[in-house]
Amino acid sequence: MDNKYNSVIDQAVEKLYERYPELDEKFGEAGRKKCYEDNVHHFNYLESAADVGDSKVFSDYALWLNSILVSRGMKSDHLIDNFNCIMEALDGKGVEKGETFELYLKQAIESIRTADRENLL
Repeated sequence: MDNKYNSVIDQAVEKLYERYPELDEKFGEAGRKKCYEDNVHHFNYLESAADVGDSKVFSDYALWLNSILVSRGMKSDHLIDNFNCIMEALDGKGVEKGETFELYLKQAIESIRTADRENLL
């Protein structure tokens, strides 16, 4: 899958798998490929949000995705960690819109955490 964010996505996936080595054991190379594809979708939504200048576009996507992942047995922390890995991979790379992407990722993380707190009530 060709994408202008290939190197950033590769680095983010590598960071995520370093933090969760059990993912390799559980899902193998197919899991890495799926993780890469998921990150391509994250960047597509980040670009769309940046193009219209509205972080809510990405936050709404993140909340929707998180609800699907949680319903399938994952934890919000997995998506949050993925977003953190993307921010780390973006850091200092000079990616066009990189600062905007980092801001939108941070806002999405906060939206997920807020939704999780509200779901506990």
